[in-house]
Amino acid sequence: MVKFTQVELREMMDKKKNIRNVSVIAHLSHGKSTLTESLVAAAGMIRHGGDVQVPMAGSHADVAEPAMSIRSAGTSLLYEMKNDSFKSCKGERDGDKYLVNLIDSPGHTDFSSEVTTALRVTDGAMLVIDALEGVCMQTEAVLCQALNEMVKPVLCLNKMDKLFPALQIESAKPESIEGKLFPALQDDGAEPESMGEEAYRILSNVIENSNEIVKACDAERLGDVQVYPETSSVAFASGLHGWAFTIASFAKKYALKYGVDEAKFAKRLWGDYFFDSTTKEWTSKNSGPDRCIRGFVQLCYSPINTVLMACMNDNKGELWDLCHKLGVNLRDDEKDLTGLALVKCVMQTWLPASTALLEMMICHLPSPLEAQEYRVENLYEGPLDDKYAEAIKQCDPEGPLMLYVSKMVPASDVGRFFAFGRVFSGRIAAGMKVRVMGPSYVPSMETDLFVESVQRTIIWMGKNQCDVPDVPCGNTVGLIGLDASITKSATLTSEKEVDAHPIRAMKLPVCPLMFVTVNCKVLFESPKLVQGLKRLAMSDPVVLWSKIEPGTYTVAGVGELHLEICLKDLQNDFMDGVEVVVSSPPVVSFRETVRKSCDPVKSVPRNNKIQCSLSLVARPLHEKLVDAIEDGRFGPRTDHVVRSEILSKHGWDKDLGDKIWCFGPDAVGPNVIVNRCNIKQNDLELAKEAIVAGFEMVAKEGALAKERMHGICFEVHDVSIRVDEALRGKTAQLNEMVRTALIECQLAAKPRLLEPTYTVAIQCPESALSTIYGILHQRKASVYEDFVREETTLHILKAYVSVYDSFGLSKAISTATNKLVMPQCIFEEWSDMCSDPFQAKCTGWANGLGYPQEEEDGQALFPEVALALIDLTYVCCCCDLACSECAILLASMQCWGSLHLIDRQRHHP
Repeated sequence: MVKFTQVELREMMDKKKNIRNVSVIAHLSHGKSTLTESLVAAAGMIRHGGDVQVPMAGSHADVAEPAMSIRSAGTSLLYEMKNDSFKSCKGERDGDKYLVNLIDSPGHTDFSSEVTTALRVTDGAMLVIDALEGVCMQTEAVLCQALNEMVKPVLCLNKMDKLFPALQIESAKPESIEGKLFPALQDDGAEPESMGEEAYRILSNVIENSNEIVKACDAERLGDVQVYPETSSVAFASGLHGWAFTIASFAKKYALKYGVDEAKFAKRLWGDYFFDSTTKEWTSKNSGPDRCIRGFVQLCYSPINTVLMACMNDNKGELWDLCHKLGVNLRDDEKDLTGLALVKCVMQTWLPASTALLEMMICHLPSPLEAQEYRVENLYEGPLDDKYAEAIKQCDPEGPLMLYVSKMVPASDVGRFFAFGRVFSGRIAAGMKVRVMGPSYVPSMETDLFVESVQRTIIWMGKNQCDVPDVPCGNTVGLIGLDASITKSATLTSEKEVDAHPIRAMKLPVCPLMFVTVNCKVLFESPKLVQGLKRLAMSDPVVLWSKIEPGTYTVAGVGELHLEICLKDLQNDFMDGVEVVVSSPPVVSFRETVRKSCDPVKSVPRNNKIQCSLSLVARPLHEKLVDAIEDGRFGPRTDHVVRSEILSKHGWDKDLGDKIWCFGPDAVGPNVIVNRCNIKQNDLELAKEAIVAGFEMVAKEGALAKERMHGICFEVHDVSIRVDEALRGKTAQLNEMVRTALIECQLAAKPRLLEPTYTVAIQCPESALSTIYGILHQRKASVYEDFVREETTLHILKAYVSVYDSFGLSKAISTATNKLVMPQCIFEEWSDMCSDPFQAKCTGWANGLGYPQEEEDGQALFPEVALALIDLTYVCCCCDLACSECAILLASMQCWGSLHLIDRQRHHP
């Protein structure tokens, strides 16, 4: 039964000191959704049964692993805490009730964008780590994401039940990884103290590795955000059985029993503190297990182990004595339970997971009032001394509205969406008119700017939506009525605040790397497909779609699983039952770049009636400058001073920052066009529109393979235009001249293709090593790291593999190891294909054109023919079919089959 009402929850929204906005983040299958269920159950929203029945975050059990989260999902929860819970709390509070806006996020690497959307609207993160698996690749990734968003973490070590021998029957079968990696945990004859020491060593190692990641992420602006068990910023939990504890929770019990100082005693329950049974004193030196026992082992691990042994051995007499001493009261029907059911009942009563986790989050994570003071510089794009920045910094409910929408959530009504976001200042109310500033909005310009009315403001209570009249700053909110203006994310402010700068767009850690083509089985239903694709793109932060030809479209996603789930959503949720045909397998996306500066390329229009010319130069952008653009630190909305500083670090003149006409593609991509010419201002403005439009088109479809450009700078060195009335009707010829110049520049600047590369992380026992190496060798993977985890037999492998060669890799390794090993693939970089596209290495040429095959040294006889690229028809050397869509001239390209680029289905459907 829900323990609070909608009215009570709305009243708590005004108490900023008692609000916590928290994301739950973790590696795949480390148990964060299970722990989230414990917190939701404590608020009375679901039955508290210990086992997860329905995950809070959306899932596709038919596609993914059972109960695997694939979408982030938020809920608002209200708790009333006891006074003794706040003894170690240093922050200010307003009463004993707390509002927790909790967001459960996915753990699979393909859905990392959902983690970013959750972190943007929260101030704290609970990082969940499997106590035995330890820090994995995605653990590191999500923790770094949190720190980059200026979100403070706390740590929860989950699956603690695996560290207790009494529960090994269920949780560690003989063929499991745990039984092979930690033999001490499987030794039935081992003393409890030795097993406790082994457990302590495992836990301590995980905490140390987590803190090493925090150090490496350079989060100095957040202060000391490392986690320490003795300060209770670390919780130890078993989400499966619904119990958890912190060092403070045990210190509190012993302080009450023995009358000692709670804070001082907590320090003795972690680290090198031992109780000497001979002298009856605490010491920092271990003189042997016969005399000294570590404080954590004796006073935390051993009591839990004793209770678990009594439950599993069905020793009810001993158990009731223990329960009496621990203050655990069970009902008569609960006393009849046995085995794991009894374990869950006793442990949830003695050490409820919700109590430990809530105390940790409330005491160690910041309120909106605290967090926005230091997060404002990471959020607001405008001057940090204007009224909007000040309102965000102070979390001022009476200030101007500043709200960030991080994602669009599908509503129960087909085709409708909630805009889910966070109010950073002011308040949002139903019926209010707002300015919607999209990701491409630039202050003082009207692009990507809309004025809309908010129809309803809602909050989530579990899986139910509840209407509220308004929502003040510091809270998350759902808005209805803005789905016509917001595609993925946006900044909202009130209608009259025309000089407000937007909140900085999120930097997603993933991008679309592969795509499939889709079309309707019945051609006249194509309009429904277009509508469905629009809805799909709104529902996912990273998915993209585009049109190839009438009736045929592409859907681009992060990986195989991501694409599969997106297509399921398209078919089942957004298409009203219309059947679609999907190409298989997916096609990998590539990027195009250049490796040197070219000589100026001059272009003139074919139409002699237009007297104008354009001179351009293409050159590569510095890698660090490309990274700055992709990270959002450098872009069209970057402050003038910051832009000049970044450019000067990479050898640019400071004044060139104001001469960048455009970033692309989509106005934010890692390519730029720069004005380097001196002509009359009116002529320059006349040419600028055509040049920017041409640049945007070419940046999306480069000259080599019609793929997006990456890291290219185009410099405009000369523009000559004679204006007359006839010119105004000849914009098509002018645009063609611009595109021709840009393409020729790229081809003259040593163009190269970039392919996406994964880092594959694998944890496996030594017995599976040879099998995994064989599979990686078949996939042409390059293993760059192979080491044994400390004091275990667990091998950690890391390898580079091209995305093209990664298809089916996870399934192959999982099948070959009987689902013992599940690799994780994370996008690493766009890597050079180390081949010159102007070298002819293919013999499948169309001899009818009279082109030679190749010279003895492998160089094409007529590489200069490629400069006439825009005027010729091309031939696909795999299928010998003439095709104007093929991007590389036959006489100057490699075989598509060896490059794995474009197949017949893509260009010749």
